[in-house]
Amino acid sequence: MFRISLSLLFSFLVYLLFDGRSKTDEVTPPQEVFSKADSLPNAAKWPAELSITHFVGADITPSPACLAVAPTGEVFVGVDMIGSLGKKPGKGSIVKLVDSNNDGKMDKHTTFARVDNPRGIIARGDQVFVLHTTFSAETGIASGMDLVVFEDKNGDGLADGPSKPLIQNISSPKFLQSRGTDHSTNGIRMGIDGWIYIAVGDFGFHDAVDRSGKKLTQLGGGIVRVRPDGTEMEVYTHGMRNIYDVAIDPYMNIFTRGNTNDGGGWNIRFTHQIQSGEYGYPVLFKHFTDEIIPALVDLGGGSGAGALFIDEPTWPAKYNQVPLMADWGRSQLYIHRVKPDGPSYTQQEEEFIKLAQITDVDIDASGRMYLSAWDGAGYSGSPSKGFVVRAVPQNWKYQPFADLNKASVKQLANILKSGSSVARLAAQQELLTRPAKQASEAAWKVAADKSQSLPVRIAGMYTYTQAAGAGSVANLVKLTEEPAMREYALRALSDRKAIAANVPVEPFMNALNDASPRVRSAAIIGLGRLDRKEAVQALLSTPVPASFVAPALGAEGPHATPNSAIILPHLAVKALVNLNAVDEAVQAIGTKNSTLALWALRYMHDPKAVNGLLKAYDTAKEAELKKQIITTLARLYKQEAPYDGSWWWSTRPDTHGPYYKAIEWESSPAIKNLLVKEVKAASDKQFFKDLNSRMRLDIPELGTEEPVVAAKEEVTVDLEKIKNKKGQVGESSIEDVMLAMDKLQGDPALGKKLFTTQGCVACHSIAKGETMKGPFMGQIGSIMNREQIAESILKPNASISQGFASVMITAKGNKSYMGFVTEESADRLVLRDITGQVYRIKVADIVKREEMETSMMPSGLANSLSYEEFASLITFLSQQKK
Repeated sequence: MFRISLSLLFSFLVYLLFDGRSKTDEVTPPQEVFSKADSLPNAAKWPAELSITHFVGADITPSPACLAVAPTGEVFVGVDMIGSLGKKPGKGSIVKLVDSNNDGKMDKHTTFARVDNPRGIIARGDQVFVLHTTFSAETGIASGMDLVVFEDKNGDGLADGPSKPLIQNISSPKFLQSRGTDHSTNGIRMGIDGWIYIAVGDFGFHDAVDRSGKKLTQLGGGIVRVRPDGTEMEVYTHGMRNIYDVAIDPYMNIFTRGNTNDGGGWNIRFTHQIQSGEYGYPVLFKHFTDEIIPALVDLGGGSGAGALFIDEPTWPAKYNQVPLMADWGRSQLYIHRVKPDGPSYTQQEEEFIKLAQITDVDIDASGRMYLSAWDGAGYSGSPSKGFVVRAVPQNWKYQPFADLNKASVKQLANILKSGSSVARLAAQQELLTRPAKQASEAAWKVAADKSQSLPVRIAGMYTYTQAAGAGSVANLVKLTEEPAMREYALRALSDRKAIAANVPVEPFMNALNDASPRVRSAAIIGLGRLDRKEAVQALLSTPVPASFVAPALGAEGPHATPNSAIILPHLAVKALVNLNAVDEAVQAIGTKNSTLALWALRYMHDPKAVNGLLKAYDTAKEAELKKQIITTLARLYKQEAPYDGSWWWSTRPDTHGPYYKAIEWESSPAIKNLLVKEVKAASDKQFFKDLNSRMRLDIPELGTEEPVVAAKEEVTVDLEKIKNKKGQVGESSIEDVMLAMDKLQGDPALGKKLFTTQGCVACHSIAKGETMKGPFMGQIGSIMNREQIAESILKPNASISQGFASVMITAKGNKSYMGFVTEESADRLVLRDITGQVYRIKVADIVKREEMETSMMPSGLANSLSYEEFASLITFLSQQKK
């Protein structure tokens, strides 16, 4: 298999970089898939209702990792030539692009600011928020990640000076130093509630600090949010793997698409992110799925990147009011058509725009959408790869969006009524710079106007709450009396903990009995945030569905199957834990609320909880209740070690659970004493043996059926020991192979031998004097570096440079051809196939022309090699520079 693979691979490599390129900049697809997209530095496939324009190329925006568009259309692109695995600073910037005549092409640009590893951008008025890696000026080594804000008061396209930090240390420096930013903190987006939402990768962070001095630590991925002034930082959700961005709809529903499949079964998952929710990666989402909010779907392998919820009236209804999710690994922008399901959704994925290693997407208030493409820039970035395209509907007419800093309060209030979510947010943010009394009065009129759409009223409500502060409570309570606005008003009332003391609890308590599960969801979350003990008994009475069942020992539970029935009790448990309702939960054991109480007690590592459970066990009469209590105690026997940023669970973590780095605590001896005592007297010893295995208690007296494996910490790979192990490439994640290749040079003589023995010479020549059987390999090293060659072998689909994929031609006479377009004119097309055979085809004879979706070379074809062999092969090829 590998013999075939390399010949297929390098056929692609040479043609993708040597063959002639068309520099056509603007296209109009006459059919659903534009027939000549394979020869353009552009999108490869898109709906017929859209028009795609090549906006800017790698000469201005190489290695674009992220982008943001100002409401008025200026595009800010995060150039990142460090990439995900590079470690040397000084290669990043924020580039501002302007299309002054709206022809779909950039005509002015400035380097707005210099930053390394930009991972998220928000453009708001004269401010540009950026999330990026920081490096020590003295050592040049990564020191963390910061969320910062730049200002451009004079509008010259250049930041006025150094950035101002909003959050510092929001990614663990140890792994930025050892691996790069591949699992770090990523995209940022502002919601209509005025918060900046931050997608945190599974590196997590330790002692991130905001401008108020508040510190926060998070083990693993999720969403963190912060106010635009850098205060009130808090965790929004937890238990994600490596999300890259968030999509936020006008109702403040948030959606994510998880990033990167490393082959261990934890694939791309599309999720609805519900505040306070636990999504379980990596220790709960397989074997403790009763404890998590499941994803809406498991999509298999891929690499989720930028995200956007589009809500723009200039776009066709078919492609509007949907979350858009970029997938870098699949080179595809997807639509996820979400359908309400209780307090959450179900979804249906749909291909939308195909773009070479797409990284991000954003849109302006005029309806111009921009998409950035990595385009084979590699794991460490490239100065010659990457581009940005513009997408607009066919027959779309440009209508400029005014600079709002000159608008009156009345004009801003009118724009707040726009059908464009971008325009509403821009008007809101500008209103908040005006006198608070004027802004709040204008915004309240919009919020209270029942003739307006819900998105408009919600925008008015959140503008009002931000302008009026604690003074907004009375009017928000009034909005809770309206069924249409109740859910959103409850969320707004509990949104800011700084004013929680002024918020009455009655609207939330009443809403617990509302007919709408979405209203009940908002009420439960709100009660947990308001810190009101009087809500505990009502929360404990939340029904638990029959689907609350733990998977069988060793079985993988339904972690990506929508389960709307589990969401309300899940949120109630989170609220009870936040309220520290230990006593009330203990008292509920054995009552009708026992199931939820015991569920909540699993997370209460408090001696009072353990003592209460021990007493309840002594007095319990029913055998089933006693099992539930003892299971809860076993869950409490260990706890997660405090996270100090010194370790990470790697790309292939131990997913057994329920803890990753488990330690005993002060009540562990009391729990152990009970368990050991009960197993001795039990007739059903298998129950205790299973409990020992499932919970990883490591108590020999309970009996074991499998060895207890300690959680693996991130360690330095000993390449000397493993580099010659056959199959090492296939057993490792791609990132780990790439890191190893950076350390191993290999033996080019061995590489040459592999090139011959694997049959590559059957299709490829090395010396110019040899017969040209197929693509010439004698200059591959002058075109691609070792990393690019390695990536092309490991990820053939990702490394097909846009515009040079294989093409399938169906011609008259029922003839078919597949290969690479080497020449093209108005009447003739020249195609070379994988064997080197040349075909000259008349354009008039072409019946159908289709760009292939994937490389002809399947992935995994280097899996049987050792690190040393793989390093030798790519070193040999990289030396071919004749």
